[in-house]
Amino acid sequence: MHPVIAVAGLGIESSTFSPARTEAPAFHPLRGEEVLTRYPFLAPGEPLRESADWRGALVGKALPGGTVTAAAYAELTRELLDRLRELGPLDGLWYDIHGAMTVAGLDDAEAELLHRIRQITGPDTVISTSMDLHGNVSRELAHRTDLITCYRMAPHEDATETKERAARNLVTHLKSGAPRPVKAWIPVPVLLAGEQTSTRIEPAKSVYAAVADVEATEGVTDAAIWVGYAWADEPRNRAAVVVTGPSAQAVTTGAERLAEGFWKARHDFGFVAPTGTLEECLDAALASRRRPYFISDTGDNPTAGGAGDVTWGLRQVLARPEFKDPSGPTVVYASLPGPSAVDTAVEAGVGATVTVTAGAEVDDRHAGPLTLTGVVHAIRHGDEHAVTEVVLRVGSVHVVLTRLRKPYHHEHDFTDLELEPRKADVVLVKIGYLEPELFAMAADWKMALTPGGVDQDLARLGHRRIRRPMFPFDPQMPDPDLRARLIPSSDRELTGPDE
Repeated sequence: MHPVIAVAGLGIESSTFSPARTEAPAFHPLRGEEVLTRYPFLAPGEPLRESADWRGALVGKALPGGTVTAAAYAELTRELLDRLRELGPLDGLWYDIHGAMTVAGLDDAEAELLHRIRQITGPDTVISTSMDLHGNVSRELAHRTDLITCYRMAPHEDATETKERAARNLVTHLKSGAPRPVKAWIPVPVLLAGEQTSTRIEPAKSVYAAVADVEATEGVTDAAIWVGYAWADEPRNRAAVVVTGPSAQAVTTGAERLAEGFWKARHDFGFVAPTGTLEECLDAALASRRRPYFISDTGDNPTAGGAGDVTWGLRQVLARPEFKDPSGPTVVYASLPGPSAVDTAVEAGVGATVTVTAGAEVDDRHAGPLTLTGVVHAIRHGDEHAVTEVVLRVGSVHVVLTRLRKPYHHEHDFTDLELEPRKADVVLVKIGYLEPELFAMAADWKMALTPGGVDQDLARLGHRRIRRPMFPFDPQMPDPDLRARLIPSSDRELTGPDE
C-alpha cells in the first residue's frame, strides 16, 4: 500500500531591521489538492506522485518582507493545523518552509509550528523538511523533523530539485521500513549575507561542492549546509550543518567535515561582485563602454526582506546631471511602490505628463516620499505581486512605479513594460546578487552598498540578540566546538541547551 503523506508549510524571509510588517494575505496560501499544483514533480502521472497518497493541507509562501504579525501567524497556523487534523492518520509529512520567518513575540517560528504539527500527527509520523539555505536550523527544529535538507546553490537554481529530494527521501524511507534516521547537527558561529556566500564563486563553490561528496558516503541519506539569515536578530541566526542517515559514524564524520570546511573558509568569503557607494557605481557605469551595465541597489532588496519603498537610491539617480535631459544615457530603475502615484498615472494615460509622489510609506528612515514629474511611458495591470505597474520617464530615467512591491528578476519583467534592458545604458534593480536571467544579460555589474532593511553592512544594523561570539562580529574569536551533536528522534525528549 502507498504511504499517506501530507504537505504543509509557511515560508518567508523576515527582516527584523525593516519597519514593514507581513500580514496573512501576503502568503497566498494554497489549500487541499491545490497545494500539489505547486510542485511539478507531484503532477498527475509523475513517478513521485504515483509512489504515495499525497494530501495537501496548507502551504503559503510570501515574498521576503518584515516581521510577520502575531495575528497573521495565528490565522495561518490555525487553518493549517485544522486542515491537518481533517486528513486523518499520516505515515509521513513533508514540511516545506523557508526557515527565516520571524513572528512578532515568537522566536523560532518554524520549530514552534512543527511542535504543534507533531501534537496532531503524533510521534510515529515521519517528517521531512525542505528549506532555503538562508534559513536557520535550531536544535529544536532539527529535533522535531526526521529528515532535513536545503538548497545547495545561491542563487537558488536548485529550488525545485531540493524540494523533490525532500519528498523523495521521505517516500524512500517510509517504504524501506528502516528505523528513524540519525541526525548530526553542528551550529557554526558565522553569520554572513547571501551576497558574500554565493556558490557562483569561491570559497562557497567548494564548500558546497563537498555536500554532494558527503551525501554519497555509505550510511548517509542527505547532507546540508545552511548559511543562515543575516537580516534578523534572533538567537537561532547563524550557519549550521545537518547530516542525516542510518549510520551514526557516517553522519558524524560527514557533518564535522562540512562544518570544519565552512569555518576554515570564513575569512575568504567576499561579495559576489565589485561593490561601492551608489555614487561610485554610477560613476563606473558611465565611464564604462559595456552595455547594459547593471547596478544592484542592495539595501532595500525586496527579495531579501527589504520594504522595497526606500527612496534614497532613486533620489541619488535623479539628482545626477547626466540624466536630466531625455537625450542622456538611458537608465531603467526598478522599482518603487507608490499606489497613489500609480492611480494618477493610470488616470492620465500613456503619453501624459504627471507629477506624482511615491515611496517611503513603510520605510522612511533614510529619505522621505519622493515627488517626481515625468511622462507616462507604459501601464500594465494584473501582475501577481505589483498588481499595477507604471513606467514614468523622468529625464532619461525610466522609473518603474508599482501599486505593491515587486522583485524584477526576469527579462520579461521589463519588456512587458515596453522597456528594452539590453539596449539600456544602465539598469538599476533593487536586488542583491543578480538572478540568473539578469546575470546573463549584464555586460558588467556592481553592487551598491545602500541603506535599508537589508543593509549589507551588518555591523551597521546593530544585532543584539544573536549568540556571541560570532564571526565576523567578533573577528578574533577562538575556534568553536565543531563536534557533531547527535539529535534524538522527535519521539524522545530533547534535553540540554541549544548550543
